[in-house]
Amino acid sequence: MKVLYNISIFLIGFGLRFLSLFNPKAREFVTGRRQIFPKIREALKDNTAPVIWLHCASLGEFEQGRPLLEAFRRELPSYKIFLTFFSPSGYTVRKNSSGADYVFYLPLDTRKNAKKFISIVKPTMAIFVKYEFWYHYTRILKKRKIPVISVSSIFRKNQLYFRKTGNFNRRILKNITHFFVQNGESLELLRSIDIYNATLSGDTRFDRVRKIVDMAEEVPIVQRFKGNDRVFVVGSAWQEDIDVLMPFMNEEKLKFIIAPHEIHQHQLDALQKSLVVKSVLYSQADEDGVEDATVLIIDNVGMLSRLYRYGEFAFVGGAYGKGLHNILEAACYGMPILFGDKNYEKFQEAMDLINRGGAFPVRDYPDLKKKFELLNTPETFQLACEVTRQYVTENTGATEKVMDYCRQVLLKPGV
Repeated sequence: MKVLYNISIFLIGFGLRFLSLFNPKAREFVTGRRQIFPKIREALKDNTAPVIWLHCASLGEFEQGRPLLEAFRRELPSYKIFLTFFSPSGYTVRKNSSGADYVFYLPLDTRKNAKKFISIVKPTMAIFVKYEFWYHYTRILKKRKIPVISVSSIFRKNQLYFRKTGNFNRRILKNITHFFVQNGESLELLRSIDIYNATLSGDTRFDRVRKIVDMAEEVPIVQRFKGNDRVFVVGSAWQEDIDVLMPFMNEEKLKFIIAPHEIHQHQLDALQKSLVVKSVLYSQADEDGVEDATVLIIDNVGMLSRLYRYGEFAFVGGAYGKGLHNILEAACYGMPILFGDKNYEKFQEAMDLINRGGAFPVRDYPDLKKKFELLNTPETFQLACEVTRQYVTENTGATEKVMDYCRQVLLKPGV
């Protein structure tokens, strides 16, 4: 299995180099790793401070690791933060992150790369976010007695680690010093393969989202749009979501805020043409009289977390396609949450809120209509609001649990 693992890493590298000839993302993956070790060595040449290595696969994992990064900055400022990404989608967006001292791609997980990387960076501690379990990196870190922590990890019983043929994969997990897992199922699965160095901490994303919500400023234009009316907020909407929502928006006596996932003028034009009720773009709201509009279309990026506060209901996009987008921002404001019924099951928060009665998968327009009528009754509406609000409250605090462990390890005598 070790041989097969090494072959697979080689094939990944070879395949990406081939794809880089015509695929921009693969090209970024390859070019970003060229001369990576001389670049890292040059960046660290004058550093004398201890280093915390934080690794995230991509942008989503960065948002989970970000509360920890900020906590280290605040509580242990003498440590340098070395942040790595596997994917270009994370590195490209966060390569200039002010929270980290150094930001690089992670070299592919070969024995040679892992030894060289760890010898140059010399981390005092390594923190891997969620799914990142690399054989050579974790093995060499363990061999050199460098603590390796997995945060916001989540496991499912169909993963290789828990199959009869998963011995090699279990060996990777046993290189981890401590796991901080998102749910009880993950804790039990680890125990089923004799891994007990694990703590049920929850997901650090809750802390991040709660902070964003608490610090969010009012949006005067949206306040004017809402007035005293009830508002249905549609966040990160793809075309598949719009197709289901369109007849609903044209018929219901509500106001709607739509934040499309992608903003292109031809798509915005098509959206407005499909609406029989009055709509206005956010960028033109002052000119067009936002108070009289039924639909406010957000034609910019970065506002969504501030918009949910104005809603009584939320529909979060993505689940009819590649996957459900972040529902926690809506949950923080305590409201019923709806989304497509195709691709949401791998999102723990979605499953939890469905089971508790705070979130509702929607098959199509008739199903949306039916579930909205149910939610429109005072008893069901209040219950759903309380469920989502309480769920967020129960799950905040994961960052402090991880930091408490890190303080014990890093600040003990001799470290």
